[in-house]
Amino acid sequence: MADGSARRIKQIAKKEVVEFSRDWRTIIAIIVIPLLMFPLLFILFPVLLQSEAAELKSLQLDLTIQTDNMPENLSMIINQSSIVITYEELPILDDLSQPGDDVERLRNGSIDAILRITQSEDIWYYSILHMSTSEHSREAKSRLLYDLNEWEKNETSARIESGGLDVNSTLNPLRWDGETSQADAATAGEQAGMALSMFIPLVLAVWTFSSAIQPSIDMTAGERERGTLEALLSLPCTRLELLFGKWLAVATITGIGVLLQVCGLLFAIGYLASSSIIGVPELSVLTILLIIGAIMLFAIMVVAIELALAMRSHSVKEAGSILGPAIMLIIFPALFTQVINLDGIESFWFAIPVVNVLLALRELLMNRIITGHIIIWVGTSILYALMAAKYASNQFKREDIVTSLS
Repeated sequence: MADGSARRIKQIAKKEVVEFSRDWRTIIAIIVIPLLMFPLLFILFPVLLQSEAAELKSLQLDLTIQTDNMPENLSMIINQSSIVITYEELPILDDLSQPGDDVERLRNGSIDAILRITQSEDIWYYSILHMSTSEHSREAKSRLLYDLNEWEKNETSARIESGGLDVNSTLNPLRWDGETSQADAATAGEQAGMALSMFIPLVLAVWTFSSAIQPSIDMTAGERERGTLEALLSLPCTRLELLFGKWLAVATITGIGVLLQVCGLLFAIGYLASSSIIGVPELSVLTILLIIGAIMLFAIMVVAIELALAMRSHSVKEAGSILGPAIMLIIFPALFTQVINLDGIESFWFAIPVVNVLLALRELLMNRIITGHIIIWVGTSILYALMAAKYASNQFKREDIVTSLS
């Protein structure tokens, strides 16, 4: 009897997966996008940023200097920054930061920045007029601030030496002895685990929820709209077997997406580790198994809830309008858990739905295995998964499952 029920559940799941996967756009959504997400985010995106930064650094920018007394050597320092300088008289203003009549030149891009500088007794006063919405103008300001800082260091050193003092001991009376990294008791793997724990749980949770939305809708409200749900209900299987079959299908599709996403993540981490950009988290076999278990328990609950909500909807459009915003129930707790201090955290946090799994993933990625916390989040996750499955079962057992919502 049990073998027959299991066989029917597998047949239902197989039928649902095959039908859902016929569209090439579905294949892209469940295979290509999850696989490429982290490599694109961690590898290609930084490369593009570096390329853009290098391009900005190579640009020759136009600068206007308005002054009545240019500091010695400052022009020479600025000239080394690929900046074309035009000198003008310093306008009469209440303060140097007032744009005055120069605002239009900045807005139309005829110049990238304006440096105003003047001296009053022993103090130099300056201001950099720029357009914060222009990349060229921001780059010009950045180069100027660097050059001004270099000139200030030279000027400060000269004044200290003229007073007969040692520059280094005067400017740096307090110094760190040795390498700062050597003083950190945390290993490179633990540091990498902490860095990854700040966003990996969020991404996994959101992707698990979002990747289950479309198949959940298609296999419930979609079949109702297509008129195939009545045919399914007339098959020689129970409503519970139908639910388990659909759940297994959605879980399979979602699981493939999450698995490929994890594979892409591991590839990206391996690439970054080989480039010495980030270390590899130090995770034991037990920790890895617990991470997989946490994701599975979360997926069981999420898929059951989404199937139930989609089954209650009158149409595909209504189901989408419900499940789409419902993702905020994942995003808000996920963002909240990122700011929770795990040192001495109270145990009750590991009993709150969604929050418990996300906090568990954070702890596990940092290779923290705390028995009390594990017992709580495993127990509560199983409870919430069973409650979600019961709720979904009630929806599938309704006698008016077809007529009342059509």
